[in-house]
This record gives sequence, C-alpha cells and structure tokens, in this order.
Amino acid sequence: MTSDTATQPPQPFTVAVDEELLSDLTARLERTRWPSPAPGAPWSQGTDLGYLREIVAYWAEKFDWRAQERKLNAFAHYRTRIEDTHIHFVHHRAAHGEGIPLILTHGWPSTFVELLPLVPLLTDPGAHGIEGPAFDVVIPSLPGYCFSSRPDRALTMRDTARLWHTLMRDLGYERYGVQGGDFGSGIGTFLALDQPSAVRGLHLSNIELSPYLGPGAPPLTKAERAYLAQEERWLEEEGGYNHVQSTKPQSLAYALTDSPTGLAAWVLEKWRAWSDSEGDLESRFTRDFLLTTLTLLWVTDSIAPSLRDYYDNRELYDSLTASDRVQVPTAIGLFGNEYIDDGTPPRSWAERLYTVNHWTVMPSGGHFAPTEEPHHLAHDLTRFFANL
Repeated sequence: MTSDTATQPPQPFTVAVDEELLSDLTARLERTRWPSPAPGAPWSQGTDLGYLREIVAYWAEKFDWRAQERKLNAFAHYRTRIEDTHIHFVHHRAAHGEGIPLILTHGWPSTFVELLPLVPLLTDPGAHGIEGPAFDVVIPSLPGYCFSSRPDRALTMRDTARLWHTLMRDLGYERYGVQGGDFGSGIGTFLALDQPSAVRGLHLSNIELSPYLGPGAPPLTKAERAYLAQEERWLEEEGGYNHVQSTKPQSLAYALTDSPTGLAAWVLEKWRAWSDSEGDLESRFTRDFLLTTLTLLWVTDSIAPSLRDYYDNRELYDSLTASDRVQVPTAIGLFGNEYIDDGTPPRSWAERLYTVNHWTVMPSGGHFAPTEEPHHLAHDLTRFFANL
C-alpha cells in the first residue's frame, strides 16, 4: 500500500484515559505477587525488589494520573491515518516568525513524553537563552506506541521513515530537519537515505545503525576496533533484553501486558542502566515522569507492539550496502554516559556512513537525552541548523 491511497487529514486529539482502566491498573498493582529478593548486590540481577516495591506503592496510592494528563494536554496533539496506520503526534509551530520544520523521534522503551521538554526550547529558543533559529516541532509516537496504531504486519524503521515523510508533506513541509535517538536515529537515517532532497539536515543523539563493513570497506582503525570490542562486552552483560525481543517478543509480551509491576521492572531497569544516573534513577528523572511513561504504555497496551520493533528490524541492521551513504549534512551530538561510561564511538566510525559536519560530545547525559539534558540537545540542534 502506498501513502497516496488512504491518508486521513490530521484531527485534534485529547489524551483521556477511561477511569475503568485506571481502576483496573490500581487493583493489579495492589495484587502484585512478589518474588523473593535476588542474592547479591541490589540491581545486579535486575530491578531491585526494594525499589520496585516503593515505586509500585507510589503508583497505586499517590500517583495522580489526572494531573499528568492535564500537563500532557497543554501540548497540541493530533492523530492522522497514513496508509493502514493511525499516527499520533504533537505539533507546535515557532513562537515568532517562520520556523524550520523539524521532526523528532523517540525510541524504546520510551514514548513521545521524553521529547516534550524540547518543545518550548525549540519553538522559542530566545526566551530560554538559546541563540539560533526557531523550529516548527513535530513529535510522532512510533507505530504501536501510545496512541499510534501498528499494522498486523512487519514494520521496519525504513517503513516508519516513509510514514514520517508522508506526515511532514501532509503538514505542508516540503523540506524539513530530522532528529532522533535509538530507533529514532535509525528512522532518521533511512529518511536521509531515501528522501535526501526533502531532508535539510539530520541530527542524531546516538548511532543506531552500523556502516557497511563488507568487502571493499576501509579497514577498521584501532579506535574503531576498541569501540566495537567495548560494545560487544556491553551486549554480553546487558543485551539479554535485545536477544529475547528480537527472537520471541510475543512470549515476553504476555507477562508484561498482564502485570504492570512486571512492566515497571522491565522498563525501569533500562532507564536506570542507560541513563547518566550513576545508579540513582530518580537523580535524573522524577518519579511522576517515570510513572507517566509507564502508565501510557500500560493503558494503551503498547508494550507488545513496541517489542516487535526488535523482531521486525533484526535483518535491517545488516542490510546496508557499500553504496549506502548519507549525503545529507549530519550532526552527531553524543552523550558520553549512554549505556556505558565513555562509550562514545570515534568520529571515523560515524563518517563511514554519514556526511558529518557537526560533532559534539556532551559533558553529561545518556540515552534519554531529551529529558536528561534538553538544553544541551536544544543548543546543539540550533547551532547545527543555523549553519546549514
């Protein structure tokens, strides 16, 4: 199916969760069947039991979803249909004058909420001490996440890139900027590869896709070999989730769809491990932010379709060829404590795939940069696009 066959114009959308869903959530949290604690240091075998008990009690007894819902609805939400997929997105135009159109994409295990701190900074940068152009900001929810549907077929990052291109054209943007991290980084890369005349600049907060390393590729440098060895060590220690979600996501989905406590354990462990939290999750994220993310995943039944991203994309990671090179001007804004301390790749690694004309390694922040360090990210975005 092509994007010309079934596109529904965007319609305003309000976040409104049925009270029955919230009551059921509370009841499930209160009936949690707890495992025995793991031996050894806290978090060494997964989410710490004591911390999770505390979070679940707060979620059931003190978390005010309606207050968070009102905050979410302070933003302008829309839904549209492109092909066979309903897409939810937030859309805010520049506060003054004509803004640079910019689409930003989150990854897993996240939601559009991670990106909301960027909206005021990018639509009105001068009011926040940021020099540079203002933006028209578009933040879609990935297919299957929150209020976006996911079709009953394989859907890759490249497929989502096609949906995003149609979305931006439907909003009247012929040329636009692209920013992303995690799956958003991969989607942005395929947008730049497949729609180079439409993408005026690509900004990535991590490198999701590996360059072509087959016959004819330049030999790896010492720094690149060290980076790949470090990445391999990380996968051995922390990559179990990836293997499960890339092979048997449905089996895991039953447990996470049935138990909000299980969902919290699975997701919060990643937010702690991948952020610049030094083991203290709530030093980087408020408890209400974390529970807003979890509640959105729960009430929209998002976890099962979100896991399918790993299964559907597993062959795409090895699909790039020697001729695949992003010609669009690219900025790489890395956050040094993503996944592992000092785990940033060398610039030469990025230059194998991208036309890099802006390179920044941030002093702090991790995998969830738009929430961890929104000002650093907004500054980097405005500097990059100001010079294009």
